[in-house]
Amino acid sequence: MPLIEEGAKRSSVLWLGLPAGWRLAWHVWHDGAIYVVTGGGEQELPGLTEAAEVEVVLRSKDSGAELVRFPASVAVVDQASAPEAVAALAKERLNAADPAHLMEHWARHAAVVRLTPRPRATTHEPGATAH
Repeated sequence: MPLIEEGAKRSSVLWLGLPAGWRLAWHVWHDGAIYVVTGGGEQELPGLTEAAEVEVVLRSKDSGAELVRFPASVAVVDQASAPEAVAALAKERLNAADPAHLMEHWARHAAVVRLTPRPRATTHEPGATAH
């Protein structure tokens, strides 16, 4: 988890494995999860709000290479009950047409989604030793 948190904090973009294919998205790390916004004239991430889980790839800000890949559970956020997360996301939104009313616009026209990193399931063969 520390590598995921560090990677998400250092880079403002990530890759999401969506049903329609891989999409680049800007995000913010807040309170142990990644938050993204989709729809309403923002980045289009088709199928994200309907998915239960997605694959996330964080890249190294220094080299651009893949830093870490992990599954994340998907939850659409009730924006009124998560004002700190939505405000953190709005703060990272570059070049917004109307920054003063951005969160109001999202509440009416967009979805804010929380991506919570999940540990990968591991399988161990009988008699195998961990390295």
